[in-house]
Amino acid sequence: MEVSLVSAIGLMAACCTTLAFVPQVVKTWRTRSTADVSLGMFVLMVVGMSAWLAYGLLIGDLPLILANAVTLSLASIILVLKLRHG
Repeated sequence: MEVSLVSAIGLMAACCTTLAFVPQVVKTWRTRSTADVSLGMFVLMVVGMSAWLAYGLLIGDLPLILANAVTLSLASIILVLKLRHG
């Protein structure tokens, strides 16, 4: 299966934006400190990622589906930790 240039760019962008959440998840998980994490931002992020994931599923776009599924998982972890640890 040949990946088009457009899909390759989408997958690269998806990797970059998804990986951007990893350091925050690791730090929050290790320290259990969420004092500097904005609850409003992560609520909006989870809602937005859910909408993007639904959109990607509806149009069958692999980069959107993969990026938003993983990013939604990472943002949800931070949101849960924020709700638990304030």
